[in-house]
Amino acid sequence: MIRNGRGAAGGAEQPGPGGRRAVRVWCDGCYDMVHYGHSNQLRQARAMGDYLIVGVHTDEEIAKHKGPPVFTQEERYKMVQAIKWVDEVVPAAPYVTTLETLDKYNCDFCVHGNDITLTVDGRDTYEEVKQAGRYRECKRTQGVSTTDLVGRMLLVTKAHHSSQEMSSEYREYADSFGKCPGGRNPWTGVSQFLQTSQKIIQFASGKEPQPGETVIYVAGAFDLFHIGHVDFLEKVHRLADRPYIIAGLHFDQEVNRYKGKNYPIMNLHERTLSVLACRYVSEVVIGAPYAVTAELLSHFKEPKRRGIFRQIDSGSNLTTDLIVQRIITNRLEYEARNQKKEAKELAFLEAARQHAAQPLGERDGDF
Repeated sequence: MIRNGRGAAGGAEQPGPGGRRAVRVWCDGCYDMVHYGHSNQLRQARAMGDYLIVGVHTDEEIAKHKGPPVFTQEERYKMVQAIKWVDEVVPAAPYVTTLETLDKYNCDFCVHGNDITLTVDGRDTYEEVKQAGRYRECKRTQGVSTTDLVGRMLLVTKAHHSSQEMSSEYREYADSFGKCPGGRNPWTGVSQFLQTSQKIIQFASGKEPQPGETVIYVAGAFDLFHIGHVDFLEKVHRLADRPYIIAGLHFDQEVNRYKGKNYPIMNLHERTLSVLACRYVSEVVIGAPYAVTAELLSHFKEPKRRGIFRQIDSGSNLTTDLIVQRIITNRLEYEARNQKKEAKELAFLEAARQHAAQPLGERDGDF
């Protein structure tokens, strides 16, 4: 188990309001290519209780039931650990969620999004806890999916940038990628993300720098927010006893100017939520200038003296380019995985429909 506590500093589990026993919540999943949709699910789950435990599946389990993951299990463990709403991470969590697992970690119930997760033989992985009444559901974040992000990398278009219209090529892809021949899937189909002020408020801390805190400014693209970014921000966080880290995110056009190709893979709004979800970040500058000016530093009450720049080695060699290369290298496997997944989901939905259509006395009880 990897315990986080609340906030980056860590800490012990706290009792619930009024001194009552803390409500412990369980979530689990692959958390491959972690994005703000995953973070939003965990934010909603944490709001349902007082202490959130997240189980992460192994590479072997994911390959068995879904296909090859993009990130290794160690990378995925650390990515989930960096999400600020997570109190504890359980590595090598079982793919099928059982009452035994909930009881082992003293969890009151588990939470999952309103999509379907199936085993290799087409069974609902949450069937047991649903029947026991220890299952809660949260809303899936519209407009983002791993399928969509993979598609952006493979197509090498710029349609996903915040100022771009969706091209005919991307629209055709959005209507077909990750679909089996039977039609569009309601969960893994691609949709466009719509940013709202409410979503930013939900992700932001809303806290100003306090007396005694050291304000540290970092800037970059933070595209496909990944383990290299987390390692870097964790090291920055260690530079001070009470750090207040402000992350500046460059405009899409600026990132494309210095990165080229179809970068950034995530547009500015998506990158904003991804960075805000990190436990090491206190504030985000949306559309930060490429050059750090004295005016920018003074806006955040940073000292105007010279010699305040430090270069931090994250210790990780993972980059956005390497992630894209992983996807391209395994393109056929990923496409086959998505088609296989959706074929199972459609079969499950059809079986559920047929079951619901049967007279009550003829149902076999599997649903």
